[in-house]
Amino acid sequence: MLVGYVSDENYVALGDVLVDFERDGALASAVRSTARGAVFADVEPGPYKVTLSKTGFGSKSVLMEVTPGEPYQFRLLSDCLLGYVWPKWARSGERCEFRVHSVEPYRLSLWRYGRRKEFVKLLGWFDEHGPRAVMQITPDGDYTQTGARWNSIGYGSKHHTQFAAAPERSGLYYFHAKGERSGRFFSFPWVVAPAQPSARIAVLASTNTWNVYNNFGGRSNYVNPTGLPPTPTVNARQDLPRYAGGSFGAWQPPDELYKPLSFDRPEMGNHIPEDAEAEDPVEGRMTCGQAPAEWRLLAWLEREGFDYDFYAEAQLHDGTLDLDAYKILILSVHPEYWSRAMYTRVKEWVFERGGKAAVPGRQRAELRGGVSGGRRGAVFLAACEHRRRVAGDAQSGPSGGSVGEPDAPALRVRGEPDWDGDDRDGDHDGGAVQVPERGPLGVCGDGIAGRRPVRDPEPARAVPWGRVGARDGQAQRAHACRRGAAGEGDERGRGRGRDRGVRYAVGGRGVLGGVDQLRAVAAGGRAVVADHGERAVAVLAGRGGVRAGKRTGSARS
Repeated sequence: MLVGYVSDENYVALGDVLVDFERDGALASAVRSTARGAVFADVEPGPYKVTLSKTGFGSKSVLMEVTPGEPYQFRLLSDCLLGYVWPKWARSGERCEFRVHSVEPYRLSLWRYGRRKEFVKLLGWFDEHGPRAVMQITPDGDYTQTGARWNSIGYGSKHHTQFAAAPERSGLYYFHAKGERSGRFFSFPWVVAPAQPSARIAVLASTNTWNVYNNFGGRSNYVNPTGLPPTPTVNARQDLPRYAGGSFGAWQPPDELYKPLSFDRPEMGNHIPEDAEAEDPVEGRMTCGQAPAEWRLLAWLEREGFDYDFYAEAQLHDGTLDLDAYKILILSVHPEYWSRAMYTRVKEWVFERGGKAAVPGRQRAELRGGVSGGRRGAVFLAACEHRRRVAGDAQSGPSGGSVGEPDAPALRVRGEPDWDGDDRDGDHDGGAVQVPERGPLGVCGDGIAGRRPVRDPEPARAVPWGRVGARDGQAQRAHACRRGAAGEGDERGRGRGRDRGVRYAVGGRGVLGGVDQLRAVAAGGRAVVADHGERAVAVLAGRGGVRAGKRTGSARS
């Protein structure tokens, strides 16, 4: 009888797994899984204790029910070094639990990632007396919906807790885990918001995007978004609907079929190598649109002397982020997935209360779902990616509420093209601003390879980023992406002249641009005029308008 299937943390089939079935204290059957991960056993229906073992993976035992016609999904975790903090965001002083998976003792330390990596404290060496005692196991089935729930098996001692208090200073923090014997290294982020607002600028981490792109457990909004298939993957190009189902096959079902994605999972795309610095190019495709690129934005702000408070998108969603306490809100490199509450709060703040919004990434905020479950049980309910981008009409999301509006979102970049390269509605009215595809400190666009570059806005209002208030051409010294990384293929050979790849759009309400404009508004100044070679742009902080004029010389307020 087919009892079930066994797969790893990526929902890839595992063959030749040793599987023992015990019942009433006696061995009922001992079998091996097939190449497709199938487990066949000559056992009667009913409850069993099943033990699974395979070299290179953590062994475990589970209690399960053998039910004919209902294959059980066994899940194993590979021998590696991974970790995450839970919850992944906090305010200063709040405690969060670090959860690390290692098959050897490891050292854990906390660092702040700003202009430089700053050592905060050593959290300790972690080991136990038993063999592989700091190894985690994952739940069986589709735990992408419910969370990995590490530290829940064998971690009940009140005297051996794994908590850290959020530091007083807001910012992006990273835990550094390093194996004692192997030297393996893994880092994972922690968004620390202030206990009370302390700066004029708030920066919003794209934490929803981190989660929606995370396929740990076998699902993301791009791989198996409607749920795990009945059988594990053997060959992705042959088995996954994303590749085998035609163009955007994974995004064809109606929105109500898209399953939740728990934040309670480690995020490989947010790992930053131990020796990486803010000036280094961002290595990899996924990392270009996640926390490693966001670190470059924060490093740039600190290099230019801007104080800021850092928040997770969930903290905008639940109201922890008080927008009225700030003059400027900066969305980070890939603010793609927003809830209606996030959108409404920012729209009202910009259009009704004079707030300023800046978007240093090509991927704009769009209404694609919602956050549910509270701080310690959060999941993101993602709507259909493809139809959300192509269709502008209202569609119902998986939570039952509307996740789109007939009119385009107020926060989209003015003049940003759709997939056909045309302005979406031709009205050039957004409430945000586009910063360079090759930005400062190694940031390379939003991390989406193959996207069409943004078409130049109206010539009278388009200026190169490198000459908008960037002292001594600092922004122009940005590292280009390495070949194969996002943004590389888009710009080469397109005949854009000396400014190709560094376009900056201005216009509409709430728009900011350039170092000096940002500094003037943060300081409460009324206006700024920046030298950018051919034209000048004045940002009137009091009225939120934008004016184009002639060249005026060096920047002044």
